[in-house]
Amino acid sequence: MTDATNTGAPACGITRSRYRFREYHVITTPDPLALPAFTALCVTGEEHNCGATSGTLHTPDELTRWIAEHCAATGHQDYEQTVRAILRAEPGAWQ
Repeated sequence: MTDATNTGAPACGITRSRYRFREYHVITTPDPLALPAFTALCVTGEEHNCGATSGTLHTPDELTRWIAEHCAATGHQDYEQTVRAILRAEPGAWQ
């Protein structure tokens, strides 16, 4: 027995379904009352990462300064950067 939508393919009791997902449009803007948060994690190392972290900083300059100081003290060159911000969503319409 073959599948009528795909001739030549055996019908193995598989039910085919088609789903249509709606898109929800949202406009996000940074919350002007909240400070952004920057962190860096030193991922230099061959068998395991250094693991030193900058902690939460609030400007890119503070983050750059921490990376420069850690690099100067250890010679480590690879870092993972995380940037967090609080956003305000303005819902749009379903389409």
